[in-house]
Amino acid sequence: MSQHTLTAVTAPSPAPSQQRDAFFDNAKYAAIVLVAVGHAWEPLRNGSRTVDAAYMLVYAFHMPAFIVISGYFSRGFDGRPDRLKRLVSSLVVPYVVFETAYTLFTRWTDQEPDRPITLLDPLYLTWFLAALFLWRLTTPLWQRVRLPVPLALAVAMLATLSPEIGNDLDLQRILQFLPYFVLGLSLRPEHFRLVRRRAVRIAAVPVFAGAFVVAYWAVPRMTGAWFYHRDSAQELGAPGWYGVLMTPVLFVCSLVLVACFLSWVPGRRMWCTVLGVGTLYGYLLHGFVAQGAKYGGWYDPAWVHRPLGAVVVTLVAAAVVTLLCTPPVRRVLRGVVEPELGWLFRRER
Repeated sequence: MSQHTLTAVTAPSPAPSQQRDAFFDNAKYAAIVLVAVGHAWEPLRNGSRTVDAAYMLVYAFHMPAFIVISGYFSRGFDGRPDRLKRLVSSLVVPYVVFETAYTLFTRWTDQEPDRPITLLDPLYLTWFLAALFLWRLTTPLWQRVRLPVPLALAVAMLATLSPEIGNDLDLQRILQFLPYFVLGLSLRPEHFRLVRRRAVRIAAVPVFAGAFVVAYWAVPRMTGAWFYHRDSAQELGAPGWYGVLMTPVLFVCSLVLVACFLSWVPGRRMWCTVLGVGTLYGYLLHGFVAQGAKYGGWYDPAWVHRPLGAVVVTLVAAAVVTLLCTPPVRRVLRGVVEPELGWLFRRER
């Protein structure tokens, strides 16, 4: 499938003759590197305000960027049988496989041998597969309502008022990230060309610098959990109305950073372009390395928590996720990440 799953996860299957757009493959690769680096930074946050600020900055835009691109490539989803079959093979099956695998793995790394296997409470990073499945199913609805983005934003704002939503399928996070997906559905190629102009690329430098300064200031003053979008305002220790206010503010701030991020993404084919095809593999697999590193004591040496250690951790995380996106890894694991399930469905007549 072309342009699919974070590759297929970010796109419905286009015609075989459609040429891949190097810009989006480059963007997906850059975003998955940031995801892995963000996870690698987690154990370093308490010892460094600088790392904590960088972590907060990255979390402000890396998943929104993924989700906007996912929405953009979901515009063609119309509920046809072949699209529904693709949802099962590219989202449902990997979700079941990796939800089970992460539960078994973290029984060991978290020393919780009785952790139950449940498909209703996504563990670690599998929430994104469940979210994209539900978002994509609702795509025809969002394409038919008026003012879809304000409506989705209103849904996200109301979600922050409801701690009773619970953890089933990480519904709180699905609802709070929904506006980014719906925005992606509303975008057109000219919108991406707009943010890739030279003026935007130049402006992105002071914007990111200013955003880092703000994040550095905010580290001791607010919790970065607001950027996870997985809790209601009350669960974050704030009054309910605060979530209603923060949701549109964070939405605008994240979109500005997403635009700046995309402005720096090269549009030409590069060495990393082919890796954009395998970002789902990097996404789903790097979590085992991140969890294993914590359990294995990789962060125990004191030097790891110094500036040089943070640099080394960053480079190692980028190298690991890059390796996991490569064609050989995709060939070996295609059967569980992108299985062919023709045998499961009846033939169309």
